[in-house]
Amino acid sequence: MKFTKQLSDLLQAFFDERMMGEMNASPHTRASYSYTFQLLLQYAKKKLKKPPSQLTLDDINYKFIRDFLDHLVEIRNIKPQSLNIRLAAIRSFFRYIEPHMPEYSALITKVLAIKDKKTNAKLVDYLNDKEVEALLKAPDQQTWLGCRDHCLLAFAIQTGLRLAEIISLRWKDVHWGEHASIHCMGKGRKERDTALNRQTTKILHAWSEHDSSLPSDIIFPTITGNLMSPDAVQYLVNKYTEIAAKNCPSLRDKKITPHVLRHTTAMRLLHKKTGLAAIALFLGHESLKTTYKYLSASVELIEEIMRPINPLKTKTSRFRPSDKTLMFLKNISGSKNGRGHT
Repeated sequence: MKFTKQLSDLLQAFFDERMMGEMNASPHTRASYSYTFQLLLQYAKKKLKKPPSQLTLDDINYKFIRDFLDHLVEIRNIKPQSLNIRLAAIRSFFRYIEPHMPEYSALITKVLAIKDKKTNAKLVDYLNDKEVEALLKAPDQQTWLGCRDHCLLAFAIQTGLRLAEIISLRWKDVHWGEHASIHCMGKGRKERDTALNRQTTKILHAWSEHDSSLPSDIIFPTITGNLMSPDAVQYLVNKYTEIAAKNCPSLRDKKITPHVLRHTTAMRLLHKKTGLAAIALFLGHESLKTTYKYLSASVELIEEIMRPINPLKTKTSRFRPSDKTLMFLKNISGSKNGRGHT
């Protein structure tokens, strides 16, 4: 194509040629990048008083990009992780046009030099066995929706699949038999098979009989047979967490998301002495660095690590201040009998 400074033309070429053609990016990645530029164009329309179709690359200068990122943080209150995702999409676009538009090299260099926002390394949230049991008891399995939701929750906790992987699964992806497994397209368009234990296979098979009335091949469909949205899954997780918290109060102190169920899978494996390499393989982690975060999440594991350490050879004694020190402290407190005022 002929590269012009019209932003609409450049964005269309970016998604058609780079995202779809060269990168063969997954639908999830394309949707994420698309959302970034929707936010950017909405901001430009409000800030520059120009419709998106009239914007040029001159409008999207370095200062505009920085102001847009500040807007996301200050007005939309997005977290550093989300901000870095938006910045990655913008960088990818500017890398695409860089070799074709040398006249904008100064602008492109500045944008590409914008650094990611540092994020805090937080401990991962996960459910303990009691919380898992309470959550799985919450759905009413006397209804079609309750059976679907119970199966989805049990499946998510046992397999550790990502939300995007779960909602896109089809019945043709299930391999029944003695060594049951399920095939999925993972993050980065990587295919992998995940083993199913006997209990999950039994639950999944029972659900397949309930689901046979729908023409859809989707394993976890909506009541109309369509794909569930991520928001719909988050809604049902919130719904059953609230129900389960009545009998398991500790759930009230946790923000449960579908990804927390994935963390739960990892921690259940870790508590069973499964090695980090095996956990990384099971969850489809590209790097062991991603898996290391689970080591510091469990107090029980840390206590077990410390147990073999010999106790320190020292004694504890109580500090007793001298009379001079005691009088000094009494004078500060304004008390003659040693009792301070409140």
